[in-house]
Amino acid sequence: MKSNKRALSHSTEREFGGALGATLIPVFLPLTVLYLLSVCRSPGASVLQWPPPLPPTAHLLDPVAPVIIAVWVALQGFLYLLPVGKVSEGLVLRDGTKLRYPINGFSALCWSGVLLGLCLWLGMPLGYLFDLIIPLAVCAIATSYLLALYLYIRSFWAPNHALALGGNTGNPLYDFFMGRELNPRIGRFDLKYFCELRPGLIGWVVLNLGMLMKEVELRDSPSLAMLLVNGFQLLYVSDALWNEEAVLTTMDIVHDGFGFMLAFGDLAWVPFTYSLQAMFLVVHPQTLSPLAATGIVLLNDLETIATATGKRLLVSGWWGFVRHPNYLGDILMALAWSLPCGVSHLLPYFYLIYFTVLLVHREDRDARQCRAKYGLAWDTYCRRVPYRIIPYVY
Repeated sequence: MKSNKRALSHSTEREFGGALGATLIPVFLPLTVLYLLSVCRSPGASVLQWPPPLPPTAHLLDPVAPVIIAVWVALQGFLYLLPVGKVSEGLVLRDGTKLRYPINGFSALCWSGVLLGLCLWLGMPLGYLFDLIIPLAVCAIATSYLLALYLYIRSFWAPNHALALGGNTGNPLYDFFMGRELNPRIGRFDLKYFCELRPGLIGWVVLNLGMLMKEVELRDSPSLAMLLVNGFQLLYVSDALWNEEAVLTTMDIVHDGFGFMLAFGDLAWVPFTYSLQAMFLVVHPQTLSPLAATGIVLLNDLETIATATGKRLLVSGWWGFVRHPNYLGDILMALAWSLPCGVSHLLPYFYLIYFTVLLVHREDRDARQCRAKYGLAWDTYCRRVPYRIIPYVY
């Protein structure tokens, strides 16, 4: 009875603009992805140009795209199920149990790299991913919709203790968006955990490689800017998968249900918007001086000290000045990813702008949860450490 009352109290809370936001976001975010991809491939690459450079309807679909998506997800599913690496337990659930998770994401990344190397050796044109990018995005978006619909329907057969406190409100649109079930599984296959770090995150690296190979096709060799973007983002993904166990304590796994928000974010938003810098460089090549490249590398190195998935300090003592120095590290890292694209276009900085907004919103969610959990102790901590992300600024 106590858990039911708790669930009821959470059901009155609404995030992301409530029912209105849950109605508009699933419409406009997919359109935003397609718009950004179209702008990135256009000669002007201006996010403010009018009319926007929208592709013809016939260019939105390609029969090869769903095959690639299906094969890729199946491959990652197979690698997920391989008995490689250790198995870790998650946090205690409301019914007192713990779920077990395979920690083999880095192994999946390595095997994916081996298979990609084999594809290149066999002469497969990975640069073709650049030409297929919009049909691939359309298929990924459609997959996220279908997955979210499946998750919403199956959640009505889940026991009450398996439902997410924030996604069980009774409003169909809001619950579809947030996700009703916390940890939906098919047997031992955890759908949310699988999507969190596998097909989309590793797929992002593959798309970057495809952009690099397209540049090789066009200009005989990859540019220094392209190599930096690929290297920085591969390092980020490798770090996330090497520290995969840390995701078991994140808000996505512990708090949020698995609905359209996470399905779309994992399968469509991450791979197709995070790879915008590499795609931009295919159409808009940039020349970097050795001095500029060195400065950008040093800026990105700050991120290797602390990431959002790790628990290390950015600089000794910074936790006494700011509550989330790891978020500051992520913002500096995002800047380093964008700088190889030059400063003449706004589009390559979309990730930096979006990620800053995301981290500010995430910090606010963290603060509300910590205040509810720790009470006066949290208020005392906030007075002692007043700055949230950027010292003396925010």
